[in-house]
Amino acid sequence: MFENYDEVLTPNQLIELLGVNKNIIYKLLNSVELKSFKIGKQHRITRQSLIEYILKKQQESPS
Repeated sequence: MFENYDEVLTPNQLIELLGVNKNIIYKLLNSVELKSFKIGKQHRITRQSLIEYILKKQQESPS
């Protein structure tokens, strides 16, 4: 899933990966749900943070 992406992701890459719109991504980035950091005004997300977020969401949802 992440083979074609760098270790640090941009919000646009999250949009591609997760298939959701920009508003949802920025809502996640401005909450504590998805760990991110800023370089200047630009959000960045590590692949590990994204993997942890996805695993957490999978555990929360009933199978």
